[in-house]
Amino acid sequence: MTRTKTTILAAFGLVLCLGPAFAAPSCLEGRAKVDEASALRYQARQEARLGNHDRVCDTLDEIGDRYNEARDAFEDCGAGVVAIELRTELRNLRIAKQVNRCD
Repeated sequence: MTRTKTTILAAFGLVLCLGPAFAAPSCLEGRAKVDEASALRYQARQEARLGNHDRVCDTLDEIGDRYNEARDAFEDCGAGVVAIELRTELRNLRIAKQVNRCD
């Protein structure tokens, strides 16, 4: 192999190795949004126990926003499988809204 071909292959390998490193901030942002949604889910359960219906619905809306932001972040970083899993969480959220009569 010529020196030029070797250099091109090495550069291509470097780009492939660095790809996940460039995507990592988006994945970290997505994980942070999922963590925020989890905290909000706990808050919604507490509000439901207290009987504060309006606050439960507002919190469920906030959870949906966090999940959508997380899904977008995971799609940006190439973690499509995680984004698909978040669709399941969004479906469960819609069920929770129906149970709490938020829609």
